[in-house]
Amino acid sequence: MSHQPNLSQRYQNILKATIKHYIATAEPVGSKILAQEYDLKISSATIRNAMGYLEEAGLLFQPHISAGRVPSDSGYRIYVDRLITPDETLGKKLGHSLNEQLQSERWSFEALLQGATKILAALSGYIALITFPQTSNNILCHLQLVRITSGQIMLVIVTDSYQTQSLLMESSPFCTDNGQLDEELIDSELQILSNFLNSKLKGRSLREIASLNWDELDQEFAHYADFIPILIRELQRLSQSSSSKQIVIHGVAEVLRQPEFSQLEQVQTLLYLLEEEQQQLCPVIFNLPAHNSSRRVAVKIGSENSLEPMRTCTLVSAYYYQEDKPVGSVGIIGPTRMLYENAIALVETTADYLSEALS
Repeated sequence: MSHQPNLSQRYQNILKATIKHYIATAEPVGSKILAQEYDLKISSATIRNAMGYLEEAGLLFQPHISAGRVPSDSGYRIYVDRLITPDETLGKKLGHSLNEQLQSERWSFEALLQGATKILAALSGYIALITFPQTSNNILCHLQLVRITSGQIMLVIVTDSYQTQSLLMESSPFCTDNGQLDEELIDSELQILSNFLNSKLKGRSLREIASLNWDELDQEFAHYADFIPILIRELQRLSQSSSSKQIVIHGVAEVLRQPEFSQLEQVQTLLYLLEEEQQQLCPVIFNLPAHNSSRRVAVKIGSENSLEPMRTCTLVSAYYYQEDKPVGSVGIIGPTRMLYENAIALVETTADYLSEALS
């Protein structure tokens, strides 16, 4: 990060007023409007001179000669680091919404992430992103076999990434000798087999499970000797598909209404990044910089972002934790003309909520 100039209180007040006005209007800001609308207690001429100094310092710039001034990335950086306080009231409102609306999702961490991302996008008005927990070695936490129809069983697994996955399988091993199905008996057998498989497989990686020796099955489970290798193959398939699912994203439509995204080409590169290049995006959101402020929330403004499509955007992000270990990130992407007080509070509240849910 480049060296930040020392600003007197007057310059700080003018920079803050300029950025607040630009965030609210998306229009370049002139000295006259600041003198009229902000209680700066100085003349329009004095404000104009101060804005000239802030431009020379690289904190404001004029998009064209006759226009007022707009903040640069460096101007926003000072604004974020020194001139604002996150909106705790909005943070509390979000915390209340998360607790109220996501009670039913608590059984599935994946559903919880989907719900939290939707709420965060709706309240912020920006693109909300939450990464799945990055601890995953595809360790099996729970497995359940459930009868769906007379000929189909659903296999449901939960891995250590808290993703719930399911697939349908044929239930021929559960037919009686004459091909008939006793549904009550099948439900009972499926529960017994689920318990048996959990006792054998829980805590093992899916890769390890695929190479287990099943020849020495207990006699009572010999009946399923043909079924289990099929089930193991399906577990392997689930393990391979799960690795591509890294980030939950909501709110793209909302942010595209912002004037900064009126250029089609810019929108296309950002959408391509969000939809097709998640393997590039995930490390950027999850790899938060060490920074000196006491805030847990990292703010990467414009050119501070490493990925080209995000250089006109701001990324606000924070880790969520399992015990004391950071396992995932909550992020907001929006234009650099962002309501930073809101974004920082909302990201921090969501990260705290997910940390609590994981504990």
